[in-house]
Amino acid sequence: MKSSAIVVMAAFLMSAAVPVFAQGTAQEKETCAISANTCLDKAKILQKRITKIKKEIKAGKSYSTEEMKMLEQKLQDAMDQLDKVEGKK
Repeated sequence: MKSSAIVVMAAFLMSAAVPVFAQGTAQEKETCAISANTCLDKAKILQKRITKIKKEIKAGKSYSTEEMKMLEQKLQDAMDQLDKVEGKK
């Protein structure tokens, strides 16, 4: 009776530990997140941000060299994030 209780208890504890191992690697988690619908929303937001920054740069307002570099850096960051979301990098 005790041995069968121990076997049942061990099986129960093992089944509770399975989800911990099923979480997978960081890359698997990222792949899963990319396939989620929120990823599509994020891609749209990033595309809008890229378009807005490009328009600002094209407008050629009286930006200082430092401000222009900052805008270009923001553009590059947004493009890198979009590439990551789309799985290009």
